[in-house]
Amino acid sequence: VQLQASGGGLVQAGGSLRLSCAASKRTGNLYPMGWFRQAPGKEREFVAAISWDGGNTALSEFMKGRCTISKDIPKNTVYLQMNSLKPEDTAVYYCAARRATTGGSVYYAENDYDYWGQGTQVTVSS
Repeated sequence: VQLQASGGGLVQAGGSLRLSCAASKRTGNLYPMGWFRQAPGKEREFVAAISWDGGNTALSEFMKGRCTISKDIPKNTVYLQMNSLKPEDTAVYYCAARRATTGGSVYYAENDYDYWGQGTQVTVSS
């Protein structure tokens, strides 16, 4: 399974970006997926997650009210819509997928995921 993240870029504070993560196989509708980010000099941290069917989602505290995660099952793609961006949101954003699982769980830890995309840079200027 290969994951291709895209949609990053340079945006001013208060702006919006939509990140996309496309799966190489028909896995987007079978696998729980998540987004993480890593800022320079910091550890990678959880941003958002979605269950395999899109029925359940979870957001980090720092993204609540500013971000939504969603799935387009026919396109095998997961989206991360980020609004009201802040300079502290500057980081490389990674998408990840977990092997097929039952139930509508979402996953928060890096080691819960089996496949990772290459990352897309998000830079928010003040």
